[in-house]
Amino acid sequence: MKLDDFIHNTGQWLKGAGEHANIVMSSRVRLARNLSLKPFPNKARKKDLMEVFSAVEAAMQQIEFFKKVVFLRIWELDSIDKQFLIERHLMSHEHATSPEGKALVVSDEEVLSVMINEEDHLRIQVMQSGLNLDASWKMANSIDDALSEKLDFAYSINWGYLTACPTNTGTALRGSVMLHLPALVMTKQIGKVLTAVSKLSFASRGFYGEGTQASGNFYQISNQVSMGHSETDVIQNINGLIRQVIEQEEQARQALLVQNRPMLEDKIYRSLGILKTSRIISSQETVELLSMVRLGIDLDIAKDVSRKAINELFIMIQPAHLQKIEGKKLTSTERDAKRASLIRQKLGGF
Repeated sequence: MKLDDFIHNTGQWLKGAGEHANIVMSSRVRLARNLSLKPFPNKARKKDLMEVFSAVEAAMQQIEFFKKVVFLRIWELDSIDKQFLIERHLMSHEHATSPEGKALVVSDEEVLSVMINEEDHLRIQVMQSGLNLDASWKMANSIDDALSEKLDFAYSINWGYLTACPTNTGTALRGSVMLHLPALVMTKQIGKVLTAVSKLSFASRGFYGEGTQASGNFYQISNQVSMGHSETDVIQNINGLIRQVIEQEEQARQALLVQNRPMLEDKIYRSLGILKTSRIISSQETVELLSMVRLGIDLDIAKDVSRKAINELFIMIQPAHLQKIEGKKLTSTERDAKRASLIRQKLGGF
């Protein structure tokens, strides 16, 4: 596969399948690792970064799993390519800046991605559809074990895995779940829920993670600290919290159906109608409308469109994706027109 092949394929995490897929879009497990005797990326010189890159590349070439991955050198990509990878949740905004010595490894169906020389030398990420943290952790652990046989990771008996940010030290495991919570937003309960999440030492972020605001009623919830907890404990704790949030969202959805079903149906069908007929539409308006349609699918109100199609549109309507699909740079107005055309095509509009 090459980078452009991603345009015609969608990641496994967008398929709308798995446990609680009506509320949970995806589950992600990320491990941070650093090579011993090498400075962290924020203190490293270009020579150091290239040595880390070469060592990791050589190690991966000896591991069977990495024989069928795409290996991208960030410094060889243009700005649209880098934004395209960010929009697909395969790498961070930080990874796109100062690209020297940075790389990205992506597996088939985009289940696994590895950032080389981001905040840490390695950021191993596994992302799957639905509430699936256990399977994601099992796969991430397997990849970590294979790499640790080829690379000497920085580790302390007292502190665990050493990382650039102290909050990641320990297991250096971050588990996160992307939840669609429109009913909690509509019933104005979302603030209370997020406050409770924070008090339990979990973090809540927007659709594109740290530093982003909630968009389309999507919230990422993750652990903040890994020190002093085993990987199993971290995963179990996140699973327990997420199930409580899911229960709150389910109750809010039922309350909306019981108390004002006509209003809810009107919002859903109006959203679907606008998406199917618009000739120009912004990304912000689109994600809000898609959120309502996704809720309609989950409540069995909108019956002529699939959750998978809606999930894919959340990504495909982003600026870099539209330009990759069109094969050229587009102005803002051109993107708005291309976005509307793509949505009509995907949803059977006119």
